[in-house]
Amino acid sequence: MRALLSLAIGSFGIGMTEFVMMGLLPDIARDLLPHVWMRSQEHAIGQAGILISMYALGVVIGAPTIAGAVARFPRHRVMIGLAVALTVFNALAVVLPTFELVAAARLLAGLPHGAYFGIGALVAADVLGPGRRAQGVAFILTGLTIANVVGVPLGTFLGQVWGWRSAFVVVTAVFALAAVSIGFFVPEHAGDPGRTLRSELSVFREPQVWLTLGIGAIGFGGFFAVYSYIAPLITEVAGAPAWAVPLTLVLVGVGMTAGNLAGGFLADRDLRRTLLLGLAALAAVLVLLAVLSFSIVLVVALAMVVGAVSSILSPAIQTRLMDVAGENQSIAAALNHSALNIGNSLGAFLGGAAISLGFGYAAPEWVGAALALLGLGIAVVALRVERRAAV
Repeated sequence: MRALLSLAIGSFGIGMTEFVMMGLLPDIARDLLPHVWMRSQEHAIGQAGILISMYALGVVIGAPTIAGAVARFPRHRVMIGLAVALTVFNALAVVLPTFELVAAARLLAGLPHGAYFGIGALVAADVLGPGRRAQGVAFILTGLTIANVVGVPLGTFLGQVWGWRSAFVVVTAVFALAAVSIGFFVPEHAGDPGRTLRSELSVFREPQVWLTLGIGAIGFGGFFAVYSYIAPLITEVAGAPAWAVPLTLVLVGVGMTAGNLAGGFLADRDLRRTLLLGLAALAAVLVLLAVLSFSIVLVVALAMVVGAVSSILSPAIQTRLMDVAGENQSIAAALNHSALNIGNSLGAFLGGAAISLGFGYAAPEWVGAALALLGLGIAVVALRVERRAAV
């Protein structure tokens, strides 16, 4: 249990570094893009959303390449190295002075993300054994979702009071603690000496892998289209004060934690139904949020539901990738995070574009609903193709 908790500390740090940017986006835009901010706050916030996309791009690049390259090495040593890299790369956001350099730091910080979760998920799945793989995946992801209950709201509050960089001081400290804890408590865990990057990359020959990646990249992008711009939705559309942002983030995190744990349980029992109903529910609740965003009470309540419904999907998508990947388990487990962060980048980009084009701060909700429906369509196609192939 200490080993899994040590890995969860790192996933807590990843959840914090990935999502704290959303609550601090106006503060970052004001600090790093002062000239754009003076001309148009909407344009500055939309442009600052690039930082979210850069982190997601780092995950997309790093997940398959790092996970595939290190598959043959002992997993406990790999996890220590990844935690150290996350410590160093996040520290760069504390000291680098310009928007462009911070964007480069966010790209670097994203590189170890997918490999950390992917290899950590394999360790957790082995510990819990057959029949509970999705729950093992969910355990590692719990650190990420708890970060949205504690770390992200705390980082948002610190960033609003002492400057946005203070949040990344905390993030850096969390990753340093994770590196030390993993070194002490994660036992030796052999890799697969026969696996190479080339053999791992053969996973891309499987059509079902591509379809499953599409479900995560597009369907889950609906969540990120909304969450990336949750701060201006609360303050500008619902008319709530700035202190309501971290409070809302706490409740979103509570929803994500509950949804993640429920998703692991549901996916172990009926993975297909979990995917289909989860995506349909996500689209529905995003439409409700768009229509009812004038009320802060409704925004807070629906944001919590969005967090829960979206997180139900994560263990299901990762478990399905592991199912359709055959022997390429290391890269399959990491590819889930490539897919989700393509969704992060796509959602943040499209949501920011909708705001920059003048459609208002509630526009990302409609973008998110459309993406969730597209993801549902891909899921239906994937399952029908699979059913026909089995006949």
